[in-house]
Amino acid sequence: MKVKRLVLCAILACFATSMGLAKDKADVRDVTGCLAKGDNAKEFLLKGNDGSTWEVRSSKIDLAEHVGHTVTATGAVSSATMHNMKEDAKDAAKDSGMTKTNNEHGHLTVTQVKMVSDSCQ
Repeated sequence: MKVKRLVLCAILACFATSMGLAKDKADVRDVTGCLAKGDNAKEFLLKGNDGSTWEVRSSKIDLAEHVGHTVTATGAVSSATMHNMKEDAKDAAKDSGMTKTNNEHGHLTVTQVKMVSDSCQ
C-alpha cells in the first residue's frame, strides 16, 4: 500500500512539474555545510546545514584545501531536471506522512567556495 502511495506521489510531482505548478528550483545552488573527503581524490562530500548531502567536485577550485571547513559552495546541480523531480516526489512523500524527512541528496559541480568557518561545528 505504501509503495502505491509513493508511486502516486511521484506521478503527481512529475505532473505538477510539467504543468509549472511545482516550486521553482534553480539549476545553480548555494549549499552551506561541512566539507569532507569523498570516495576518490577528486570527489568530496558536503553535508549541508539543512540536512542535505551533496557529492561535490570541481575542476576549477582546489576543494581539498577546504576539507574540515564549513563552506558555502555555489555550483551547478547535475541532471537538474531529474533532481528537481526527485525532490518534488520526496516533498510529496513527506507531506503525505509516508516519510519523516525529505533531506536532499545530489551531485554538485562547484564553481565557487566561500569559507564560513575553519572548522565544522
